[in-house]
Amino acid sequence: MDVYEAVDGRRAVRAFSNEPVPQEVLARVLTAATRAPSSGNLQPWHTYVVAGEPLAELKRRATARALAGDPGDEREYPMYPAELASPYRDRFAAAAAQRYEALGIVRDDPERPMKIAALNSEAFGAPVVLFCYLDRTMGPGQWADAGMYLQTVMLLLRAEGLHSCPQVMWTVYRKTVSRLVGAGDGLVLLCGVSVGFEKEGVPRLRTERADMTETVSFIGV
Repeated sequence: MDVYEAVDGRRAVRAFSNEPVPQEVLARVLTAATRAPSSGNLQPWHTYVVAGEPLAELKRRATARALAGDPGDEREYPMYPAELASPYRDRFAAAAAQRYEALGIVRDDPERPMKIAALNSEAFGAPVVLFCYLDRTMGPGQWADAGMYLQTVMLLLRAEGLHSCPQVMWTVYRKTVSRLVGAGDGLVLLCGVSVGFEKEGVPRLRTERADMTETVSFIGV
């Protein structure tokens, strides 16, 4: 798979099979991902790879919190700006409507928030979740580095025939996650990334993207 194919084929998959992911494949991907861009070569990320019984236990704990209506832990960073103006608000609303329709959750379902939380806390059935942390002393530049690192990981997963789904949702269960993986107070959870093989026979969602001309300006080219 070339780079263009990997980029085009990467999407957030929300239905994984229970087929295990070989440890050597994960090690190969994460080794190659060390070459991701990093300002000053700080390499500020720290990733915990969780599978098997530890992941099953984490899913049980998080799902129990979700089904109990637990609002979750206080966020350590905002997921989105408090006020989203157009076109960002419009893109967000359109993608959310597509996403939850594909999952069979209608907008006016009174149990919609709980159902969404429970699906997320199950990592959509993924057999592996990567939890990416940063040192609390890091700033915006290092958060950008971590984003480039995670994109590199997700593209490499596609090259291995795997899919992924980045989930910031895990930050509202950050205390549960940190206790299980042993992350110290000096680390902040950026997100989880569910990893696995896509489940067959389920609706496949591919959200639309803005046309390149909406987000790119050519100057002197």
